[in-house]
Amino acid sequence: MAINPHHTIEELNGIRCSVVEKKVAENRAFYITRILESNGYKVISVTDENGLVTIGVTDILFNPVHALYSRSLKMVDGSLVTPAIWNDKYQEEGFYWNY
Repeated sequence: MAINPHHTIEELNGIRCSVVEKKVAENRAFYITRILESNGYKVISVTDENGLVTIGVTDILFNPVHALYSRSLKMVDGSLVTPAIWNDKYQEEGFYWNY
């Protein structure tokens, strides 16, 4: 058993990847892919028969929880990715704890 069962590594399209999110809608997959690619990660996406997408990055050491809370992810414009931005629940003004 893995020390951290939430850090999943799977083979996507024949490439071993660190899984970022599983079974998400296409618009969510596009949003996450854009963030990850702007941070220099190579993203692999696989769509299942139900139209849901699994997103992974080729860096098998990548852990989305650690990257998010260590504040190492940036948006395309260079601003910091917070948990609210990652979950697409942010407001343009103020901090996420204000709502």
